Amino acid sequence: MLFSEVADVPKGAKVVAVGSFDGVHLGHQHLLRQALAEAKALRLPLLVYTFDPPTKVFTRGEGFLMDLTEKVEALRALGVELILAVAFNETFAQREAEAFLEDLRRLGASRIYVGEDFRFGKGRGGGPEDLARVAPVRTVPLLTLGGEPVKSSRIRTLLQEGRVEEARHLLGRPYGAYGVVVEGEKLGRKLGFPTANLAVHPKKVLPPGVFAVEAQGTFGRHKGVANVGSRPTVNGTERRLEVHLLGFAGELYGEEMQIAFLKRLREERRFPDLQALRTQIAQDVEAARAYFGL
Repeated sequence: MLFSEVADVPKGAKVVAVGSFDGVHLGHQHLLRQALAEAKALRLPLLVYTFDPPTKVFTRGEGFLMDLTEKVEALRALGVELILAVAFNETFAQREAEAFLEDLRRLGASRIYVGEDFRFGKGRGGGPEDLARVAPVRTVPLLTLGGEPVKSSRIRTLLQEGRVEEARHLLGRPYGAYGVVVEGEKLGRKLGFPTANLAVHPKKVLPPGVFAVEAQGTFGRHKGVANVGSRPTVNGTERRLEVHLLGFAGELYGEEMQIAFLKRLREERRFPDLQALRTQIAQDVEAARAYFGL
């Protein structure tokens, strides 16, 4: 069940895991599996206390890896049944640490799980030692892969550089995005490669470039080629996510499409004319077919 207010959460003792959990990456999964195991041993429910948007999206203006819908889906896939997603805004950011501790008391926290770098309250003044005033605290060391901690900021940087395969290694799954197919200029159709133009949240982190992807929706599951960028050849300025589905024919306007980024084929670049762009798209399609073994 998903809750937005502390008062809405059912009463009773719980194991509580706290954090932004943006991306629900391997480090988050490592923490949550420990929390789930202790909750099962204690015969208590696990509640994930998280924030919408993730704290750094609000405090630093960074993009997010997952919106709330994606996060809830990922948490449920791990076996989490109770999720409290509080609105992180200016009012919440100015709350004193003691107010957060009172939240945990009202939630019935009998064990609290956090990452070792977790801070809370106004000015990040509270830490795990303060949480221990409410209940025993399990401070989980950060998971390390490739000599560095697995953190949302690390994955965000990889994606901003288009390195989706390395991001997949840290997430434990391909990086995804979703949006509703909206009408565009139909340039792809004119070039012989019709594309679905996805309306994606402007704060969603999208890797720049051209990628082999898998797409799914009510239309089924299809392999494809995606372009993320501003379309410099036609003097575009706005970031777009456009997807050409291999072997698909039909209209998709109004459909919701989920994309998984699998392999970067190249960077986006400006071409001298539309014919040169068409030739490159044909090569991209062949590269994607080769990647998928089609």
